[in-house]
Amino acid sequence: MTIKVAACLTEYSTNPLGIDTLQPRLFWRLESAERSASQTAYQVLVARSKEALAQDQADMWDSGKVDSDRSIHISYAGKPLQSDTTYYWKVRAWDQHGEATEWSEIAYWSMGLLQRGEWKAKWIGRRTQSGSELQPSPYFRRSFRLKKPVHRAFVYATALGLYDLRLNGERIGDRFAPGWTDYHTRVQVQAYDITGQVTQGDNAFGVIVGDGWYSGTVGFLGRAVYGERPFFLLQAHIEYEDGTTDRIVTDSSWRTTVGPIRYSDFIKGEAYDARLEMDGWDRCGYEDGSWEAPEVRAGYNGLLVSSLEPPVRITRSLKPVSVRATEAGTYIYDMGQNMVGWTKLRVQGEAGTSIIISHSEMLNPDGTLYLENLRKAVQQEQYTLKGQGFEEYEPHFTFHGFRYVELIGYPGEPDLDTIVGQVVHSDTPVTGQLETSDPMINQLYSNITWGQRGNFLSVPTDCPQRDERLGWTGDAQIFARTASYNMNVSRFFTKYMQDVIDCQQPSGAFTDVAPDAGWIRHKMWNTRLNWFAPDNAGWGDAGVVIPWTLYLMYGDTRILETNYEAMKRWVSYLRDHTEDLIRPDYANYGDWLSIDADTPNDVLATAYFAYSTQLLGNIAGVLGHSADQAYYESLHADIAQAFQGAFVSGDGRIHGETQTVYVLALQFGLLTEGQQGQAIEHLAANIRERGDRLSTGFLGVGYLLPVLTDHGRLDAAYTLLTQEAFPSWMYSIKHGATTIWERWDGWTEEKGFQTPSMNSFNHYSLGSVGEWMFRYMAGIEADPSEPGFRHTIIRPRPGGRLSAVKAAYESLYGSIKVEWALSEQGALKLSVEVPANTAATVWIPGTKVSVNGSRLETGTAVEGVRSLKAAEGCERYRIGSGSYLFEAAPTGLARTQTAI
Repeated sequence: MTIKVAACLTEYSTNPLGIDTLQPRLFWRLESAERSASQTAYQVLVARSKEALAQDQADMWDSGKVDSDRSIHISYAGKPLQSDTTYYWKVRAWDQHGEATEWSEIAYWSMGLLQRGEWKAKWIGRRTQSGSELQPSPYFRRSFRLKKPVHRAFVYATALGLYDLRLNGERIGDRFAPGWTDYHTRVQVQAYDITGQVTQGDNAFGVIVGDGWYSGTVGFLGRAVYGERPFFLLQAHIEYEDGTTDRIVTDSSWRTTVGPIRYSDFIKGEAYDARLEMDGWDRCGYEDGSWEAPEVRAGYNGLLVSSLEPPVRITRSLKPVSVRATEAGTYIYDMGQNMVGWTKLRVQGEAGTSIIISHSEMLNPDGTLYLENLRKAVQQEQYTLKGQGFEEYEPHFTFHGFRYVELIGYPGEPDLDTIVGQVVHSDTPVTGQLETSDPMINQLYSNITWGQRGNFLSVPTDCPQRDERLGWTGDAQIFARTASYNMNVSRFFTKYMQDVIDCQQPSGAFTDVAPDAGWIRHKMWNTRLNWFAPDNAGWGDAGVVIPWTLYLMYGDTRILETNYEAMKRWVSYLRDHTEDLIRPDYANYGDWLSIDADTPNDVLATAYFAYSTQLLGNIAGVLGHSADQAYYESLHADIAQAFQGAFVSGDGRIHGETQTVYVLALQFGLLTEGQQGQAIEHLAANIRERGDRLSTGFLGVGYLLPVLTDHGRLDAAYTLLTQEAFPSWMYSIKHGATTIWERWDGWTEEKGFQTPSMNSFNHYSLGSVGEWMFRYMAGIEADPSEPGFRHTIIRPRPGGRLSAVKAAYESLYGSIKVEWALSEQGALKLSVEVPANTAATVWIPGTKVSVNGSRLETGTAVEGVRSLKAAEGCERYRIGSGSYLFEAAPTGLARTQTAI
């Protein structure tokens, strides 16, 4: 047997705990060294006992042998699942020869508490201290005794706020749990298997609760957006070996106090007095007689749901690259990378000594920290020493965006080992790799991934440093495809779509940010902003674009089903707010932060109306709603006709004549064939007139290079990619950028820093060019007819000054790898690897192509390769899984740079 089943997942996760999906989806990969390896059938077994499953006894579900090549999104179809229960599963497959594989290793998932009535715990909190806006973080504890040997123990926990849970002195769980949701609607619950951490006899829970998004500062929307103070909820289920059970819950029997965390706030930083530490407070035997009884909340009207999002974690640590003393007696570190997280400090000194740890993204010309762009945010910690030898400190409920760290008041002379940068974000596994022969393009890709890493923290935020950090929908939708190549964002965006739906308006309008957190109220009443649009083109459309992206990248139809009615309400809303299918011009943002190019809002809004309609037609087709599909396809055609009549002149010029109007009209299918040719000419002319520079903002930039490439202007796309003059991606890199800037002109040689009121240096939107780098430059493209990379279109587009590209994408089926190189004469070598149970169509520019050393005639097949009819100047081949080498004769693409 040459095929193996591996990498079993449940709901996109490895052995998830506490889920509440009643028909969880199962995934597995096939591994084989044989070409064209595929699955023809599978069998899944599910049992409540690992021991029974090992004996092939399935008391929950035996699928039997199912004739199918599907190995992802297999919905559980067994007996009804029960709360607080662990289920074990395994799978075997039959290959293309009809031979069965060995059973996979045993995987599992557990169910959370599925009914509200199963919750017996009470929400506990602590009264606020008068006279202080920033409150100390409350501590809670509860000792308990287990009388018998434990068979199974699970704990379910959540907070209105954040929590740091301890059991017998050890931390349980991850950072910033339970994540950000609209707390008026729902809060996520985390489940932990504590079987190995509790013992017969005495035990103790301890927890520190933070304000977080619930009662802390949320961007510029102020404090206590959802509630005045945080609360905590915990319920532990203990099953003894003799079959009896116990339960530990939060209630009035717990004890509470305040400790060394004087305050800890996302926007305002943290103050910590180590002299107030309480050794052993989270262990049994600690004397808590002086602690108080907690305040018990009467109840909570929102939903208690399982966590959808991946946990927030410290994913890596960075050492600083340099440190220097300042004339003021402080020390400034350069981390070498603009990052998000916090600083871990190591220090020794006298008790009562206070150190301030300050953070910034940039330096002023005089070498001091550039703090003006933080607005009201305070990216500082104040640590007071207890004076007992070496002390280590890192904050609890705050994070920062920074490259530079200043130590103020440090006792002695610090060195490069004094601090460590802790990189923190939602733990979305890396799926993309990209390397080229051009170091600047490699840096651009690094900047894109670091921008995503820094801004994907429970929700896709717009910046990690100033007093904002909101989940802007427009930023998220334009970057979603890039994000999906870089990292596995299936769970991350599934949860974010729940946030989007939770704040959809009764009218059907999707909001500008999600969770809303009071933004709608803020903007509608803020006369200084003068932003009163009830919807915003390109922002609200995230409610359709993101689900479609998840379908393309992961083959996920459930995300389409779950959000279908909400998407229909959005498109109906848009249609109802038109005049002859032309949308109004009241949008607040437009093509946000474009450069010297004001795209008319009615043109942009009508174009996005058409795009949401077009995608919804596609979605209706996928879901089998044929009548809806016909309606939306007809509506899209009518919008296109209205767009042409209102905005397109006889010579193909589009009202506004910005790069973005041409890009969106071409990308969204709004022009006749003749108008397409005219539009691409006008777009190319605009780029040339600007000195081969772009002018697009947030909404145009993601489609700029794809449109140029699709319409025969690959040369212009590469020119824009590698342009080093302002405005361009490379301009910031030439000046030291290690993340994507919010503005093309965040800093320029002529003007220095842009307005500090809105000038982030870590903002992923303009990094949406990463999508083009994977889909076109490397040539790894999803096929909408077989999504999730069941069938991959591999069509690299060599060009520009590149001589080589190496890329990989870790799909749900396995790794797709592409590596191409051009010789000095222009001969192309292309190596391709496709995972088992998938296929690909490979497009090779040029002629005289050999495959694994052999030339194939059209229509012939050998060793997993079938030659197809040539198209668009390319030879084409259908391949099964395996590794292949394609070589093409010189095509006029000769390059001289050294290959990677």
